[in-house]
Amino acid sequence: MRWLSKFIYHKILGWRLVGNVTMSKDTIKKAVIIAAPHTSWHDFYIALLMRRVIGIKSNFVAKKELFKWPFKYYFKAIGGAPLDRRPGQNKVEAIAKLFESRDEFRLALSPEGTRMKVEQWKTGFYYIAKKANVPIIMFTFDFENKQNKISEPFYPTEDIESDFEFMRNFFKGVKGKVLSYS
Repeated sequence: MRWLSKFIYHKILGWRLVGNVTMSKDTIKKAVIIAAPHTSWHDFYIALLMRRVIGIKSNFVAKKELFKWPFKYYFKAIGGAPLDRRPGQNKVEAIAKLFESRDEFRLALSPEGTRMKVEQWKTGFYYIAKKANVPIIMFTFDFENKQNKISEPFYPTEDIESDFEFMRNFFKGVKGKVLSYS
């Protein structure tokens, strides 16, 4: 199915990959992947195609209620992991444990936490990467240029302000399907 994904991604949709396109399933087995700007449902199928083109498996977390029949097997097959989202749960800790319990886990998240325009990103992805001791890999949904730019792995430091400035600069000028970063 990889050839079909490449055909759809490159030829039909006209998208291309730039940056760290040599990232493979053998080089980075665990990471937090942040994708931005996340402005549309179109981001989902672009990301699914892109990961097939690159040849890596990425994961996501969703509320555990979604992992029941009839969707349980589908969500697990495409990399989903159930998460208890009840109040009082330490979600950063719970997600970091997912990294511990698996040999391979690349968690894809939106730093905005929503498809609407936000002034500040959520910080959960950052603390998950620090707690799990894994790098952050950034990739863009640049609809203006029809490209996904992929960063080199970035390991968070002890300076959250500097780290966030570095990460936001990676996405500077990227135009999402609906919104853009300035």
